[in-house]
Amino acid sequence: MNAPTFRPDRATQRGTTTVEFAFISIWAMVFVIGMIELGRVMMVWNAAVEATRLGARRAAVCNVVDSAERTKLETAMKAMLGLADTTGITASISLTPAGCDNATTQCTAVTAAFTGGSVPTVIPFVTFTPTLPSFSTTITRESMSSTHNGAVCKSTL
Repeated sequence: MNAPTFRPDRATQRGTTTVEFAFISIWAMVFVIGMIELGRVMMVWNAAVEATRLGARRAAVCNVVDSAERTKLETAMKAMLGLADTTGITASISLTPAGCDNATTQCTAVTAAFTGGSVPTVIPFVTFTPTLPSFSTTITRESMSSTHNGAVCKSTL
């Protein structure tokens, strides 16, 4: 004799699809939001690279040797980061050799750098705040034609 097979009727299966969808959709949304946040972190990373590149170029072309001009340029570099928390980020412009002023000692290179900082994310159920690495760009003065009165020096970063 054959054993009877258990066949649940539709009434006992009602709602299982909804519960399965709820489990899957939660994790799918966390994954999608995580991908969006990863893209945002990479956007800040790229902005930091571009800000150091533009800061070094501007300092080399515009003959930025005065500390007030450097501070203004460092502030403009930090402003380029946009979505990043710039409170922990230090921007710096340094000249090589140290202390050069182009009047008595010719500057040979300019370095723009970022150190510190992090990008807070908003991924649900996950606490993740990646720390940005240090970024720097060095440009030699001989590779640029320094014209302090050029159009690039009068525009904003």
